[in-house]
Amino acid sequence: MARLENVLKIRKDAIVEIVNGNLMTREDCERAVDGVAVVYHLAAGIEKTFPGCFMNSVVTTRNLLDAIRDRGCLIRIVNVSSFAVYSNINMKRGSVLDESCELESNFMERYDAYAFGKAKQDEIVEEYGRKHGIPYVIVRPGAVYGPGNPGLTGRVGIDTFGIFLHLGGSNRIPLTYVDNCAEAIVLAGIVEGVDREVFNVVDDDLPTSRAFLRIYKKNIRSFRSLYVPYHLFYGFCYLWEKYSRWSEGQLPPAFNRRRCAADWKGNQYRNEKLKWRLGWMPKVPYDEAVRRFSEFGRMYKGYAA
Repeated sequence: MARLENVLKIRKDAIVEIVNGNLMTREDCERAVDGVAVVYHLAAGIEKTFPGCFMNSVVTTRNLLDAIRDRGCLIRIVNVSSFAVYSNINMKRGSVLDESCELESNFMERYDAYAFGKAKQDEIVEEYGRKHGIPYVIVRPGAVYGPGNPGLTGRVGIDTFGIFLHLGGSNRIPLTYVDNCAEAIVLAGIVEGVDREVFNVVDDDLPTSRAFLRIYKKNIRSFRSLYVPYHLFYGFCYLWEKYSRWSEGQLPPAFNRRRCAADWKGNQYRNEKLKWRLGWMPKVPYDEAVRRFSEFGRMYKGYAA
């Protein structure tokens, strides 16, 4: 809320009404959508538990959709989903992951509550579209980065066992700069003739994980890292899974092959559909985007220190 209020202070000419509420409360949902033509739904559960993510991604979305159905004045709802809903477990390394690809079906085995919540959120939006005629578009951003979040995407690697494990290697990262992503989301709500479509959002000129990590270390924060080849870590995940099953869940399957493949198997990514159907172009090119990201990261590090 504070960030939104700061933006409104800068844009004093903007006509904005802020409605405080909770999507768990149907009355608040009804107040929020009253008289609204386009809804951009970005809320999501980010808890570590499956019930928590279901409650804050799916139940909240159902409440919002019920309010939209009852008001009956909507032009479109744009549901902001995630690349996390896809599964590439049956895909070859280097193949293209696009809007037509398989969705994850075994979230418990993948041990990914967030992806579960987002997938079920997509499903309920599609269900209300079929049953109640609610027009919708689903937007699935890749790894969003830029000012506001100085963190390094998990597509590069993970900080665990006392050291940063660089797992991405030469993989291309499905990055989208925050301004470019926001532009795509806005267009998904106003461009005609795209109801019930799904759009993946990634920028042009995607860097390799290795190159992005190098820039991050140089410009934002230096730290030790250890490169681990994909097949080696995949084997480690296989052994971890086996031990987790043998111990009957005493050791949770936090490292598993489905999650390993989803984040670090290595795919190619396309944004042709986004450009063709929505007329989207990344207004901030990669070199400028990474410069702004680095500038914010340095400022944030200084502030945090």
